[in-house]
Amino acid sequence: MTEQAHDYPGERLGLPREGSGSIARLGRRVGALFVDYGAAYLISGFFGWDPLAILAIFAAIQIVFIPTLQGSPGHRIFGLRLARLDGAWTGLWRPVVRTLLLIVVVPAVIWDADQRGLHDKAAGTILLRA
Repeated sequence: MTEQAHDYPGERLGLPREGSGSIARLGRRVGALFVDYGAAYLISGFFGWDPLAILAIFAAIQIVFIPTLQGSPGHRIFGLRLARLDGAWTGLWRPVVRTLLLIVVVPAVIWDADQRGLHDKAAGTILLRA
């Protein structure tokens, strides 16, 4: 048995091709990452530019804002939101798991056909256009 080919990322999940509710594309994801990491870098200046402080602040930004605003400040600036696959609230543990795997980097750069990173798959989340 072979899996049916799909025309666009998210089709298999019943998501629209483009617009609100469609899968977030690479450019927006990278832009959001730069905003969040840049904010963490600037804030870490108060702690002497310590690399561990940068990661801790980046993690805090993700963990605090994802459950409260449905995405980090970078996500929101780039018109993205993080949701569970069933559309419900992400809860508190999903942002923690997702962020820890995001910091490791490797799970975030391995994607499936729907452009979901392993960090999102493990957390049961999906990054969508708002």
